[in-house]
Amino acid sequence: MTEPDLATGLRHEFAGQLAAEDKLPAEWRAAVEAVPRHECTPAFYVPNDAPGITTYVPITPALVGDEAWLRRVYSDETLITQFDGRDIDWSAPQPISGAAPTSSSTLPSLVVQMLDVLDGDDESTVTEYGTGTGYSTALMCHRFGPDKITSVETDPGVAGRARAALDRCGYAPRLITGNGLAGADCTAAADRTIATMGVRGIPWAWVRETVPGGLIVATLRGWLRSLGLVRLVVEDGQHATGRFIAAEPGFMMARQQEAPANLGMLPADDDGKTRETPHGPGVLRMPDSGFVAQLAMPNARTFDMAGDDGGMRTYVLDAANDSFAVLSRDGDGWSVREGGPVSLWGEVEQSLALWHAAGSPAATEFGVSVEPDRQRIWLENAADGPSWRLPVVPGS
Repeated sequence: MTEPDLATGLRHEFAGQLAAEDKLPAEWRAAVEAVPRHECTPAFYVPNDAPGITTYVPITPALVGDEAWLRRVYSDETLITQFDGRDIDWSAPQPISGAAPTSSSTLPSLVVQMLDVLDGDDESTVTEYGTGTGYSTALMCHRFGPDKITSVETDPGVAGRARAALDRCGYAPRLITGNGLAGADCTAAADRTIATMGVRGIPWAWVRETVPGGLIVATLRGWLRSLGLVRLVVEDGQHATGRFIAAEPGFMMARQQEAPANLGMLPADDDGKTRETPHGPGVLRMPDSGFVAQLAMPNARTFDMAGDDGGMRTYVLDAANDSFAVLSRDGDGWSVREGGPVSLWGEVEQSLALWHAAGSPAATEFGVSVEPDRQRIWLENAADGPSWRLPVVPGS
């Protein structure tokens, strides 16, 4: 079997597998069967299975052979194509450790889930933020037509490779290289807006450049690596409202919104005041309680580090106001040492109490409201239910 025949067969086999697992909406099956994902991912990295620090290994036709490469391409797997915002030297790729993925072809089942939620038809125009490898762009070109698609990519190198890949696939959508948080500068608003990168809040430009009654599908994501996929209806050019439709963020953070590289000064052992707390750091790591903790501390980051006594401590640091919380074992329970202008862990405790009082609902029970000067996530109802502020995205 020749390589083109093998790729075609594997695409159809892969589409059948996704459909059998109820992961491929019928409206998108033809696109998955038609679009050559291998043109968008001629070389990529995947994590190995070894314990310890994650190491990523390169996959190219030259390294593993054409068939093994293609079988990896046509699997429900995220294929990483860039680390730390730097291009990879594919002439002699080596395993990579201690690096952060910054561009990829996201696992297809998640991509088609998002595309299906767009609820588009043959007349829909779509603006996409985060072209990446161009695979999701190509799927939309097949479904809606290239003339209906605008896609924005912030990284010039990534954008150039996506343009070439889309050309190889036979599609010529409108492609823009620039800061997607500031919009796409379209002459006409789009019927649908989709973002394939995580954002801390919905850029107002996305609302402004989506028609009233149109939809925005995007991933809200915080520095604690929680939140999830939202679907918003643009109501009148001044409001957009909707709900979470899936928990856990599935996309990398937008470059412009990544957490500051410098953590700043760590609190000394005698900084702050210590008290007992009913909640240990485990609430940050569980999906549902972690979602609530992210709402309570939108500017916080966390990490673990051993103290002078050898005991492990969990640090929570707020990048906006220098507040901190340090969690430590206290017998069978936990203590927290807090400092700064805000009781950081107190915010978590209060939010968890509200959540528990409401019956500990899943993330999909939370709503989202977006206005020009504020964004809120709310529970029970938008008017007077518990609510939390999201960061307003600058430069949009």
